[in-house]
Amino acid sequence: MRTLQQWFDEYAVSHQNETNIAIHYICVPAIFFSIVGIIMSIPSAPLQNLFNLNNPFVENWATMLLVLYLLFYLRLSFSMFLKMLVFSVICIVGNYYLGQYLPLLYTSIAIFVVAWVCQFYGHKIEGAKPSFLKDIQFLLIGPAWVVKKMFN
Repeated sequence: MRTLQQWFDEYAVSHQNETNIAIHYICVPAIFFSIVGIIMSIPSAPLQNLFNLNNPFVENWATMLLVLYLLFYLRLSFSMFLKMLVFSVICIVGNYYLGQYLPLLYTSIAIFVVAWVCQFYGHKIEGAKPSFLKDIQFLLIGPAWVVKKMFN
């Protein structure tokens, strides 16, 4: 099993260009946010019936999947787990309120598409393929790499 630093070191190989890094600072969190929004758009009546908490922040599919997602970080680093937990909560709350004013599914899809187009443009500038084409787990490493860069 690779350490978090080993993941970051390998991820950094295809993220050297300053423009590509700047694009990642914006687009990786946007992609994460939009995926949370897309998943929150899935009707969650079964969860509401199961938990009966009447809490839209807890009783949605995104929260359930984020729990599993956060276990990946917990296995690698408690500090990164806490940082990603905070970011995940911000995404849940932000998407909840976004959905109060705009159609969440369509808005999330638009953010997702625009952010990925920008990401691929950044990698074109970089001259390197996105890391996730080598190992799909890099889709989980990207958000943590951005969080680490922003906190350093």
